[in-house]
Order: sequence, then structure tokens, then C-alpha cells
Amino acid sequence: MRKLPLLLAALAASTSIAAYSVSAQTGAPAAAATDRPQYGTFGFDEAGMDRNVAAGDNFYAFANGNWDRTTEIPADQSNYGAFNVLDDLSRTRTRAILEEAARTPGSRIGDFYASFMDEGAANSAGIRPLQPMLDEIRGLTDRAQWAAELGKLARYGMRGPIGARIDSDERHPDVEIVHLSQSGLGLPDRDYYLSEDPALAAKRNAYQAYLAQLLTLAGEQNAEARAAAVVGFERDIAQVQWTRVQNRDEDATYNRWAAGDFATNAPGFDWAAFFRESGFADQRELLVAQPTAFTGTARVIGAAPQAVLNDYLLLRVIDRMAPFLSQNFVDANFAFRGTVLNGTPQNEDRWKRGVGLVTRMIPDDVSRIYVERYFPPETKAAADELVRNVIAAMDHRLQTLSWMAPATRERARAKLRAFTPKIGYPSFWHDYSSIRISRTNLVQNVLNAAEWDYNNDLHKLGRPVDRREWGMTPMTINAYANPVWNEIVFPAAILQPPFFDPHADMAVNYGGIGAVIGHEMSHHFDDQGSKYDEHGALVEWWTPQDRENFNRLTEALAAQYDAYEPLPGHHVNGHLTLGENIADLAGLTVAYEAYHRALGGRPAPVIDGLTGDQRFYLGWAQVWRRKYREANLLQRLLTDPHSPSEQRAAVVRNLDPWYSAFNVRAGQRLYLAPDQRVRIW
Repeated sequence: MRKLPLLLAALAASTSIAAYSVSAQTGAPAAAATDRPQYGTFGFDEAGMDRNVAAGDNFYAFANGNWDRTTEIPADQSNYGAFNVLDDLSRTRTRAILEEAARTPGSRIGDFYASFMDEGAANSAGIRPLQPMLDEIRGLTDRAQWAAELGKLARYGMRGPIGARIDSDERHPDVEIVHLSQSGLGLPDRDYYLSEDPALAAKRNAYQAYLAQLLTLAGEQNAEARAAAVVGFERDIAQVQWTRVQNRDEDATYNRWAAGDFATNAPGFDWAAFFRESGFADQRELLVAQPTAFTGTARVIGAAPQAVLNDYLLLRVIDRMAPFLSQNFVDANFAFRGTVLNGTPQNEDRWKRGVGLVTRMIPDDVSRIYVERYFPPETKAAADELVRNVIAAMDHRLQTLSWMAPATRERARAKLRAFTPKIGYPSFWHDYSSIRISRTNLVQNVLNAAEWDYNNDLHKLGRPVDRREWGMTPMTINAYANPVWNEIVFPAAILQPPFFDPHADMAVNYGGIGAVIGHEMSHHFDDQGSKYDEHGALVEWWTPQDRENFNRLTEALAAQYDAYEPLPGHHVNGHLTLGENIADLAGLTVAYEAYHRALGGRPAPVIDGLTGDQRFYLGWAQVWRRKYREANLLQRLLTDPHSPSEQRAAVVRNLDPWYSAFNVRAGQRLYLAPDQRVRIW
């Protein structure tokens, strides 16, 4: 499904959730809590502050500077912060579930986990489990066979230059359709191939050496020259692909092509063979995200030598499956993808990787047990209440919005009323009983589970959209907005400290999970989410003047973030991160109003010398504690639609109450004159 995530990929987790007193968080009288907050005396870690830094100079350092100085990034992490703390605990709990299941042969999750944990069996097997697939690729002799093979590999989660997914049609949200998009690069982004920046050039050279190493480990000859040819092929593809900023445009990436149009619009690739093997042969129309990239990619494929095309597929398969092969493949894969690209010195313990694999491949079997153990009904009820409070605050702000026409404001309120909040976990679980899982064949388990997932998606074509589906597991420390379904989704694991603590001060909870709720809710009204109406259809429902007013405000926000330089010579891309920056600004604005509404007219107490407003903004800064390795931060600046944590914390500089809360004055680095502060929602 089309969704706009809160933070970053590759973070899933949980920590303990105590029973939650709704009345304590909504402002109504409640009995005194007997337990203390997890952090500090009121839910915020004051020891992590650096009071030698003025809030107006660097709010992130003021709130988190001592934590930042005293915290080391673990050797097996590319970055570390509040999300990772929860992730570690979640994986520890999931490990217990899987190890318990593994003691009983015949358990799907237990057998899958056991197959991964048998390192000796993986080392003995080497690359043999992949040989049938690799032999088939080696035997390809023409372009039709190659296109067909690309379709076959897609069924196992292996993407070539054409990516495919099945999801709601953005202009007809109740219809499932095939979405095709540019894909197939082994490096994180086209800039890694095309930029002359020395840091990126070094990673490009390391990538070529890594591909040569994979070929050598697989027993192939002339590895260096063949790897160089594959990198050249990928560079040609990168040159025709759209940038990440271009790919953010929901209108530009919606293009309906009839099946017969592909041969004319993108000659050089055998579309009929690809569609046949990928299961799309019966589709009369498909959606294409980047038309010019498809035309260019087909041309690149048509011009490439057959041997290079075959080597490209060989390497896509080996690279994708390397973590599940013998240790020499595991080490080669991590040395490049973990250390070179992200700066991580050490691979995770095998049990952590096993937990991640089983949770990804057959998630609902794990999720069902996890929810029963770690997500009590009281917590779900509390989250439901917080969501209602933040929605009410957003509705109030919409009623008084000055830059939007009255009729459009009413449509916006109708869209808000149509929201579907999903809290904690799905209302149904998938049945994986048809997946063949063995305790002794890890590679086949991975392929079988991936094929099941692909076939499950194929089964959706021609059937009504099932809006019960989720795009994340309950164990995921994240949240997302899906504008096509007009929903906001909060997995169980994010409803925990520091985001939400039942024993914390209300201000901290509203600055944490309240702002996260507002963030996801406001994605439906950001520069792209606002293009979807109350039914989830991609259609313009604003007046031209509304859009002009909105764009003027968002351009000012983009320029503000463009000025940040987290690494020398590498700035935040204000347009790539625009949607998330809008959501941070709007989420915090709405959560602040919700917090004061929850006070019910009563003054907030002063705790440890801090006012309610100060605690609210500190709650926001605390959830963004994060340290990055330089390579990881560089990759994020190029590819991540979210700004780094220090800049996310700094969004407060646009909010008038923050200035009075911390006595921020002209001349301080974060100070903005009132007429320069961006106010959207």
C-alpha cells in the first residue's frame, strides 16, 4: 500500500507496557500512580540534558547533549537512539518466543528460526542451495528468456530494473492494480553511480569489488571484468531513473498504460514474457510510476550484451541471498552493505538476524503471540483516547485556518472525520499453513515464504480491496499514514517510553506520542497527502488559491531545511524531506493544542523547575535522540525523506510558544523573526 512512514526503515521493536490510566492523560482527575516513569521523575531523562547549551542555540543539544556525549553506538549498529533501545528489547522478547517454539519440531516459526540458527548446516551447504536458480540464469540465451527470468525472480522478492507491487489504484481506491516502478540498482541511489563526490566514488569502487568477490565465491571466472560490466550496466540504468524528489510527486508518478502500450512506449524489453512469468498477463492496464525511466531502461536492456544481462541477474540473486548462505558470503555481504555503506563495524549476533528474518517472512505467526503477551487492552484504549484528542485539536485548527478557502476547510474536516485509526495490531491474521518450512533448508524456506507473499498479493487482483491489511507488524517501532485508505497506523511497539509512558507527565506524552499521532495525521494534508480526498482518491479538491498559498509556505520550509549542513559539503535536501518536515511541524503544533485542551483550563504544574510547555517540547526532543556513523548519515542525506534527528528537533523554531517557554532571543542560532516562522496548520 502507498504509505508515508514516520521514521526510517529497519527499526522494529517493543518494551514493557503497563496498564494505562486514560483519565490521567486526558486531564481528568485520577488516582495517583504507584509506579514511577521509566525516564527521570516525570518521563524525561534530565541527566541527558546539557544545560550549558542555550535552548535557542541548539535545542537538540540542550535536551540531549549529555546523552549524546556519553552514549556509544554499539558495534553492530549504524546509528543508535531511542528507537534502537526499543528495538533491542523487542527482539529479545521475540527471541524468547522463537526459541520456545523451536523446542517443538513442526512449529512454523520454530522450524524457520532453527533453520537459520544452524550455522553449521549453512556453512556445509555453501552456495549449493542456489545452484538450480543460478544454472537457469547461466543458460539464458536470448532477451525473451531473460525477461521471463526477471518475472520468475520477482516471485521470490528479487527485483531487477522493473519493480512491481499490487496495491490500490490511487484514483480508484477500491480497485487493486499492478504498480510498476524503476528499480534494480545495487547501490542505495542513482547518485552513488553518477556523482563525482569522492566519498560516493569510493563506495562505487567498493561495490564493484564486492560484486567481483561474489562472483569469485560462486566459482565464476574473470570476476573483475564481469563485475565492472555489471556496474556499468547499472550506471546506465541510473542515468535514466528519476530522482527521489521527482518520485515524491503523486501526480507525476501516476500513469496508466494499457498492456499493449509497453512494447511501443518502452521498446527493447520483452514485456509479454515478463508479464507472463510475473503473473500479470491478464491485466489490461497497469500503472507506471516513471514513464521516461521505463523507456530509457528498456533501451539500456536492449543494448546490453546477453552475458552482462545474465551476470546482472546472477549477482542480484547472490547478493539478495548472501545473508542466508555460508559464512564467507555472509561476511562479504556485511563488509560492503554493513560497513562500507553504513559504517557499521560488526555484524549482529546470529540470533538477532534470525529474529529479523522470521519476523519479516512470516510476520503474523510471530505477531499473534507477541500481541497476546505484550499489548494489553488497556494500552489500546489509552492510545485510542489520545488519537481522538489530537484529531479534535486538528479539527479545531482547520475551522480557523486563514489561508484556506472556507469550502476547502469543510472538505478537509470531512477528510479528518473519515480517518481510520489503526492501533496496536491488525484485526485478522494471515494463514501461512500452505508455506513449506523445513528445519534443515534455510534458503528454500526464504524462497517459499517470499513466493507465498507474492502469490498472496497476486490473489488480490480482481477482488475488493481488503482494508484490514497492515503495512507493519505490531513489533515495529514506527507508524505510517496511508492516504489511499485515509488511515493512520500505530503499531503496538511505538506506544511505549519514551514515546508514551502511562506513568509520565501528560506534557511529555503529548510532546512524544501526541506529536507522533499529529505527525501521521498531518501526512494526509502535506504536500502530497493533501492531493487525496476524503475517499482516498487522488484528485484535486483544493482551489488554485489554496494550493498557491500552501506552496508558498512549504517552499519557505524547504529553504529552511536546505540551509542545514549535517556533514561538511552535504546539506539536508529540503524538497526530499519536505513531507516529513511538514508533518513534524504540523504534528507538534496540533499536539501542543491537544495538550492544552487536555489540561481543561487548569495551569500545568511546575516539575523540577520546568513548566508544562518546557516539558512538552523536551518530550519531543527526547524521542529524536540519535547518533549516526558518518557513512550512515551520508546515505540518509541522499536517500531518506526524513531529516536527521538534530534538525527534526529544531522544527520548534517555527512555533511561537517555544520562544516564550525557553526565553529564546534574537541573536541565538535557532531564532527566527516572527515573520520568518513557518505556520501551516
